[in-house]
Amino acid sequence: MRKVLGLAWLLLLPAIPCLQRAIDLRLGTFRSQEEALYVWSGERIKRMAPGFSDVLADVYWLRTVQYFGAERLFAKQKRFELLAPLVSITTTLDPRMEIAYRYGAVFMAEPWPVGAGHPDQAVAVLREGCRQNPRSWRLQWDLGYFLYAFKNDSHRAADVLLKAADIPGAPPWLRSLAGSILAKGGDRQTSRLVWQQIHQQSEPGAMRDNAAHHLLNLDARDGADIVQRAVDQFRERTGRLPTSLRELPGLGGQAPRDPSGTPFRYDPDKGTVDIDPKSRAWSPN
Repeated sequence: MRKVLGLAWLLLLPAIPCLQRAIDLRLGTFRSQEEALYVWSGERIKRMAPGFSDVLADVYWLRTVQYFGAERLFAKQKRFELLAPLVSITTTLDPRMEIAYRYGAVFMAEPWPVGAGHPDQAVAVLREGCRQNPRSWRLQWDLGYFLYAFKNDSHRAADVLLKAADIPGAPPWLRSLAGSILAKGGDRQTSRLVWQQIHQQSEPGAMRDNAAHHLLNLDARDGADIVQRAVDQFRERTGRLPTSLRELPGLGGQAPRDPSGTPFRYDPDKGTVDIDPKSRAWSPN
């Protein structure tokens, strides 16, 4: 827990839950959005409440997570337009809050409608986090992964990972991973290696869940390629496209499924096989 600053804060603390509930009841579904409209900047808040920056950073980070969750799960028109300002306010109030940089970047980078779909903003957030926390190899690690996974920039990603490897306490596999990215530069095998490392090294939460989804998507893409080759071989052998995937030999009349258990989508006119958008393995990118 953050340290409690001063007698005034001790007196104010019991009233915070009641005040928060009152605000939420008044603002209803759009409480995070309306609340954020009244914020000028993190620096302005620091001047308005000197000595309470750490506590306010916690509050604004909770509101950031609340805002993102509400947009992602409940909003009919997902906009995420206040995500970047909320993350900026949080990290300005507490530049050492690594979780705000790391998870804020995940929220921003994931393609819409899963996330905000702004990888450039995510990279900028992580760069600022690295500048404010130069001894954090985890922030450098995230920046390298984001440059690779969302910006497809293998060279800059490898450079950042090598810089992260020089930070005391960094794991030795960062150097080998940087070498793999440089050597293979963007193929699916390297992408799998990247997301496996993220999944293994991340704590339970959004980062690990995000990596698990990418790994599931990669497995599904591999499966779709196998089925696509079977469709192509069927056409070469029979001179026509199968009317459905159930027509492919060796399946016992069953439709082939991706790793999540959802049948692959098949276009009988074009003969193309894809991951079904309804599948848990589907990704918009």
